[in-house]
Amino acid sequence: QVQLVESGGGLVQTGESLRLSCVVSGLTLDYYAVGWLRQVPGKEREGISCINYSDGTVTYADSVRGRFTISKDDAKDTVHLQMNSLKVDDTAVYYCATDYLPLGKRGCDLSPDEYDYEGQGTQVTVSS
Repeated sequence: QVQLVESGGGLVQTGESLRLSCVVSGLTLDYYAVGWLRQVPGKEREGISCINYSDGTVTYADSVRGRFTISKDDAKDTVHLQMNSLKVDDTAVYYCATDYLPLGKRGCDLSPDEYDYEGQGTQVTVSS
């Protein structure tokens, strides 16, 4: 059974930091990319960062590049999202999700449609 469990959300003020974690079980991550998606009620889900678990390449959306950093812990099958300089516009439910990659594919995609399994989400609220 595939499970993704996010943690680390919370309420912070503008300019502060949070670190989200996603523990994945039930699949071999070397065949996947792991992405972080976020959603605000009434808006489309947005892919903000992803990591190709096999080759380690990362991608960021323009909205978070330079502020957020994605990383992986191979020993724990965990992907982290370090979020610095948080803004009110970062307020959303954050989900981690997996994208099965064709053999030999490098990099990863931010399109939410690419992702299949996802976690239950964790709320991030940034107040001014």
